[in-house]
Parts: sequence; structure tokens; C-alpha cells
Amino acid sequence: MKRILLAAAISLAGSVTALADTLDDVIDRSTLRCGVVLDFPPIGFRDQNNEPTGFDVEYCKDLAAALDVEVEIIPVTWAERLPLIVTGRGDVVFGATSDTLERAKTVGFSIPYAVYFAQMVVNKNSGITSFEDLRGKKIAAAVGTVPEQEWLKIAKQWGEEGNYQGYQSENEVFLAVAQGKADAGITTNTAVPAVVAKFDTLETGPRMPWQADYTSVVGPRHDVTWLNYLNLFVSRQVRSGRYAELWRKYVGDAPDLTVPGVYY
Repeated sequence: MKRILLAAAISLAGSVTALADTLDDVIDRSTLRCGVVLDFPPIGFRDQNNEPTGFDVEYCKDLAAALDVEVEIIPVTWAERLPLIVTGRGDVVFGATSDTLERAKTVGFSIPYAVYFAQMVVNKNSGITSFEDLRGKKIAAAVGTVPEQEWLKIAKQWGEEGNYQGYQSENEVFLAVAQGKADAGITTNTAVPAVVAKFDTLETGPRMPWQADYTSVVGPRHDVTWLNYLNLFVSRQVRSGRYAELWRKYVGDAPDLTVPGVYY
């Protein structure tokens, strides 16, 4: 009986050790490993000195400050956001990530920390001025994003899946549209002004017809303690006015993060 109890105790200890505890790991390591998409201005980008900056970068720094640790900014593409967490190479991702039920099978999500609306950037020679003008056009988006998923639903309804072009980064999407390889690219309303200002051949296109995109901070799915801490952090950022301050700094008037009919 003693051997059985000892074996059970050892097994239980091993199980407890194996449980994720990112909060303690971050504090013990004295470094927060934070994934950010850096080709997504003004939310995440590099400044003239090639240093990471933007809304998401400052949120990472605020989280690190709250934890009293250093911050390591890890650049990721849209497709790399979830794998960064799943493989344990990052502790958290600030990357305009929509909290879909399918993704929730793989990673955990905080309450919303930012909200976006999908919008087009179009080539000036495309003739696109409305959503209906997208019929028969070559449409581009970043792989692994909600805009890609939503557009493919529409393309399937229209029988135009063959006109879709997927790229690994939004920079590639914008370049393809600027060079005329695609007629329009789907991004967010926050990115449009900077992109249009950067390329002479681009102009602002129509907003897409799907709902607002409430996005969350991403962490390990099984680590409830860490996700609870992230929820509290996001809530504090909003209540203190820091969220609105950062959004005004990089984007403009801060939209309400309250989802109609939902309690957070």
C-alpha cells in the first residue's frame, strides 16, 4: 500500500509540475516574451531606427511593467501568432487576434483589448469604389487572418475563389496591390491611412460588410491563472484610461470595447 501511495504521490507531483504556470515563469525569468505583428502600422511597426513601436508594442511594455520584468518583442507574421504560443516560444501575443471558437481549441484568449473593421486598399486603376465593384476582381489578403476567412466565404458564394491571392504578410498584400498584381487588398481600418500614404498607386477602398472584429490577447489554452491575469490587465488598461490614451496616440478616437449584448 505504501508503494502504491508513493507512486501516486510521485505521479501527482509530476502532473502538477507539468501544468503550465506562465505567470511564475515570466516572473522567474524576469522577461516577458511578447509576440507582435510588426508589418501592421500603426498597431505594430518599426520606427526610423528599426525599433519596434506602435499600439501593440506599448501594450506589451505596459504588461511587462505591471509584472516588473523586461520585455522581449518577438516579431511574428499573421500565420505565426498561434504557433508562437503553442510551441512555448512566447508567453503572450498582442496581434489583433480574433477570438474564434476554432482558434480557442488551440490557444486561450483574454477579454477584448482592441476592435477593428475590415477595409480595402485598392489600386487607383481598379475602378473599385463600392463592395459590389469587387466582383470579378483579384482580391488579396494575409494568410491565416479573419479577413481572409470571411472573404473566401463571399468568393465561394460568387464562384470566384480562383481570383483570391493569399500572402504571408500584409506588406506583401499592399505591394501586390500597388504593383497591380491584385486589384484590392483586405486590411483593417487602422492600417489604411498609413498604407495609402506610403504608395502613390493605392487609395482607400470600401469597408467590408462583416461585423466589427473584437480582438484579444493570446496565451496558452490550459493556463487559466495566466489568462485571468491577462483579463485583469486588459480591464485595468481600459478603466485607467491607458487604452484610450494609446489608441488616440497611434490611431484616433478609441472605439468602445463593449460587445453589444455581451457581458465581460
